[in-house]
Amino acid sequence: MTDVSRIRLGISSCLLGEPVRYDGQHKLDRYLRDTLGSYFEYVPVCPEVECGLSVPRESMRLAGDPLCPRLVTSRSGRDLTERMVSWAESRCRELQSAGLCGFIFKSGSPSSGMSRVRVYDEKGMPRKVGTGIFARIFMSHFPLLPVEEEGRLHDMVLRENFIERIFAQRRWRDVLRSERRAGSLVGFHSANKLLIMSHSPSLYRELGRLVAGSGRIPLDELFSRYERGFLRALSLRTTRRKHVNVLQHIMGYFKRDLDSDEKAELGGLIESYRLGNSTLVVPLTLLNHYVRKYGTDYLKSQTYLSPHPAELQLRNHA
Repeated sequence: MTDVSRIRLGISSCLLGEPVRYDGQHKLDRYLRDTLGSYFEYVPVCPEVECGLSVPRESMRLAGDPLCPRLVTSRSGRDLTERMVSWAESRCRELQSAGLCGFIFKSGSPSSGMSRVRVYDEKGMPRKVGTGIFARIFMSHFPLLPVEEEGRLHDMVLRENFIERIFAQRRWRDVLRSERRAGSLVGFHSANKLLIMSHSPSLYRELGRLVAGSGRIPLDELFSRYERGFLRALSLRTTRRKHVNVLQHIMGYFKRDLDSDEKAELGGLIESYRLGNSTLVVPLTLLNHYVRKYGTDYLKSQTYLSPHPAELQLRNHA
């Protein structure tokens, strides 16, 4: 992908190999930098360095109330909370104009960890119950943006879901950049129906009703309500059961085209996937063949069949 078409994504700077950690080291993640870097234009952020701390520096940790912890240096006990909060709020305001479609945080960081960050009590005992100060402020400021930690992205299900959401966010942004018309929303929803169904059948029905009644709702409210529902649906994890429901739904479109042997083969592949004996790419490969051969324009337009670049092989593991 060219620089113009790459998706903008925020990321903790150390994950790109920048030596910004407290000990002057980095936490390079080659998959993020080299593989996903072909599709994403990264906006690196290092809270500690950007708020004026040096490299190297004294390490820091969260302490006190897990719901509102303080950021203190580990040895001297220097309190840097207000400094970090002030910088984070200002940085988030700057990032509003950056066009980010998501963010990848550094796990375990007292500034950037999304969850399970150690918080130390008054006796110096840690519990993994906190959220890094910058991550908390960022997620509050951008509640609809997909966010993840690099550690959780080693889980192939979480990885596929996160990257799918990033590309969906990009498609939605393309709609918002065009003239806002009910017709463009109808077209977007039509192309993403099966993708939504694979995440949340209930929100699939809810969004269908919203779009069907679009003529009775002011456009700004319509787009706002749809955006919240669409992105909320995709934040919910898919499951084998949900995927099987969608696969069988697609199969139903070919009941007049396939002979008995072809139906049995396709049905067998879907059942094998349901039982956990194969991955999602197996029945989808045959379904995509039938979509190309017999499919309607409706099926050919479905983002569910190709929600992200095939080269990433994300559904080979799902």
